[in-house]
Amino acid sequence: MRILGLDYGTKTVGVAVTDPLGMTVQPLETITRDSDSKIRPTLRRIEEIIKELDVEQIVLGLPLNMDGTEGERAACSREFGDMLERRTGLQVVMTDERLTTVEAEEILETCKVARKDYKKYVDSVAAVLILEDYVRNCC
Repeated sequence: MRILGLDYGTKTVGVAVTDPLGMTVQPLETITRDSDSKIRPTLRRIEEIIKELDVEQIVLGLPLNMDGTEGERAACSREFGDMLERRTGLQVVMTDERLTTVEAEEILETCKVARKDYKKYVDSVAAVLILEDYVRNCC
């Protein structure tokens, strides 16, 4: 079963996907939009990916506060998850994504990616971390 992992942000959505057996996770792309309110093209691109790759489930990062409470960004992510479920008919599983961006930046630094290029990769690497954590803990 192929699972899609998403790191939802105000202007970008990092995308990762498992292999067809659900054993490995690869970064796929970062979807960029002009503003948080222009969500339709982002949803459309995610639908295209789902169809192209025969995705059966979506894992969406939930940006909790460090104390485990939910703030404004978590509410936005939940709303995005609800939109995805309605549009795709797939189950959207929310999972804690605390510190994934920090960890993604550390990975990019370790791989000697130029700091100026971090924006290109950080969201899709964060999506990989979100999805790997989910696969490791649930499947």
